[in-house]
Amino acid sequence: MTTRSGNTDRSTRLCRGVLCLDDFETKARQHLPKPLFGYIAGATETNASLRHNAEAFQAYAFRPRVLRDVSTRSTETKLFDRTHAVPFGIAPMGISALMAYRGDIVLAQGADQSGIPMIISGSSLIPLEEIAAVSPQVWFQAYLPGEPDRIDALIDRVGAAGIGTLLLTVDTATLPNRENNVRAGFSTPLRPGLRLAWQGISHPRWTTGTFLRTIARHGIPHFENSYATRGAPIISSNVTRDFGKRDHLNWSHLERIRRRWSGKLVVKGIMHPEDAALAADTGADGVIVSNHGGRQLDGTASPLQVLPEIAARVGDSIAVMVDGGIRRGTDIMKALALGACFVFVGRPFLYAAAVAGLPGVLKAADILRTELHSNMALLGVTSVTDISADYITRA
Repeated sequence: MTTRSGNTDRSTRLCRGVLCLDDFETKARQHLPKPLFGYIAGATETNASLRHNAEAFQAYAFRPRVLRDVSTRSTETKLFDRTHAVPFGIAPMGISALMAYRGDIVLAQGADQSGIPMIISGSSLIPLEEIAAVSPQVWFQAYLPGEPDRIDALIDRVGAAGIGTLLLTVDTATLPNRENNVRAGFSTPLRPGLRLAWQGISHPRWTTGTFLRTIARHGIPHFENSYATRGAPIISSNVTRDFGKRDHLNWSHLERIRRRWSGKLVVKGIMHPEDAALAADTGADGVIVSNHGGRQLDGTASPLQVLPEIAARVGDSIAVMVDGGIRRGTDIMKALALGACFVFVGRPFLYAAAVAGLPGVLKAADILRTELHSNMALLGVTSVTDISADYITRA
């Protein structure tokens, strides 16, 4: 029998040789069945938006200052009413518990121990109440149902769980064309068959350590947090997942939620300064500039490209955050310099959790923190609030 200590030691060994976040992606490609890795890594149609996210950071270069005493530098950052160890958090990622054993809980625990926020996905497979019990500081990301009564019920459920920050993802008016999922054999729910069975056989560590372990201890996972009630199972030959009709959702629905929700309210998926202003006028406490990791409208600009204009429009009134393509401490500094007060990182943390569980998440957070701390010294700043447009230029 493998002890918890033995599992931790093994996970720690799996982190050896990981020097940057991209190293976790390489390991995850080998560890995960092809359909699951494809779901995380892919985007939509030509993957143009995904490429834009990564390439945008290369368009900027630093202008460091020298001979400054940076011995007292700190990465601490205040967001809303809380001080975090660093200016980054873990973005919401669906079906994390299929990629890593108890994935959402592992991500929440890693975030807590690293002093950063983690956002529960509305497409997660573990009830939000269980995750919030482990980490009371988590945020919750909602994909709004199409009907007002279902919206109200979901909002009330989140509040009853003691969660203080509600994040609404608003760039999902309809399902995108994710050709990569079809080519990789991924669907929700997953359909049993010989192809899927072979993926399980050919990836035994994931099969025994995540999939079978989950079923043995918790049963077949279901989508738990899309609505106030339980959703579809993750594996089924005949059940269809209810995505709800969202194409009629508009700003009046956000107004309804603001009236009902007393906690912090964040709107994710903002890519235009006019929408940022509307969110602020509606009473949002913050926005996340995001193109959904390139997973919605193909050919959308990168969040970094539109960030300066959005920050200039609303940055004095609400918190402006950003996600998409962040892999290095230098990426974080560029986002801060262009007007963000905080950033979120998604895929690398899920790769880390899949490969090595909690030690992987902690390792990923420490890599980013260490890079940021060192690079702040090289840039010549002592506080993240000192990082401004004066320190960058077009490459």
